[in-house]
Amino acid sequence: MHRILLLCLAFALLSTPAFAVNPDEVLDDPVLEERAREISSKLRCLVCQNQSIDGSDAALAKDLRVLVRDRLKEGDTDAQIFDYVVARYGEFVLLQPKVGSHTLILWFMPIVVLLFGIGIFVVKSRNAKVTKTASLSDKENEMIANALREDD
Repeated sequence: MHRILLLCLAFALLSTPAFAVNPDEVLDDPVLEERAREISSKLRCLVCQNQSIDGSDAALAKDLRVLVRDRLKEGDTDAQIFDYVVARYGEFVLLQPKVGSHTLILWFMPIVVLLFGIGIFVVKSRNAKVTKTASLSDKENEMIANALREDD
């Protein structure tokens, strides 16, 4: 039982995203490689969608990793690389999109919907309160009964 558990743990450790980068992609310069890994961890795999290109085995992710490393070799800054990739693939490629005027609706819509829901709940709960009607006194009940008898 312990061997099976250790074997499962070993497989789990070997399947980490760090092994998605192929050895032929790794740059000789460790500083550039570290920058490439940092940039790759912030770019979305367009095939996997919720995974970075650094941890994806998809062919497109490999192409993007190679593209990032090529741009680093050419001397581009991190910002230039992000701008280049965004211009080519759109802002969806960023795992953490920038907050801008065109994305404000997406960022703040959950808050607006929540406040709207709370408002509806408050209004409905106020309207749902049952108003108590005052009950008639014994004297008033007697007067009504007398009036009904007189009409008959």
